[in-house]
Amino acid sequence: MSWYPHQTVAVVVEKPRTDPTATPQFLIVEEVSDGRVVFNQPAGHLEANESLAQAAVREALEETAWHVELTGFIGVYQTVSAANGICYIRNCFAARALRHEADRDLDSDIIRTHWFSLPDLQAQQAQLRSPAVVVVIEDYLRGQVYPLSLVRDLSAT
Repeated sequence: MSWYPHQTVAVVVEKPRTDPTATPQFLIVEEVSDGRVVFNQPAGHLEANESLAQAAVREALEETAWHVELTGFIGVYQTVSAANGICYIRNCFAARALRHEADRDLDSDIIRTHWFSLPDLQAQQAQLRSPAVVVVIEDYLRGQVYPLSLVRDLSAT
């Protein structure tokens, strides 16, 4: 049996602010993972026949009922889960919230969604699905957002 990492996507969605001095808040899912209640960005595995960008948009909708538009690429993060020993390669995107479907059913493992600030998340450190949840938002807040053209899907060519 060959070893391979799990390719995942995650989406950082900042809540629209009318006051630019207000503390930024981010769309977070509260979910059950390996029998634990944890907090995470909208995230999931890349599925067959979809690009990383398509997976990110799909996961955001399935887990939060928010339609999003990707605005940039934050980075690639490698972690090994303490819970199961699996290596995850997390491809993180920034996105803008477009429209919410309040009556849409969420994935079965999602309990609810929240808008959390970075300090809110840092206070939940023991309940984060991965350390990447905070690191990705810190990178986003530092302006580490690259053009979407950095991630190219060549499967259609």
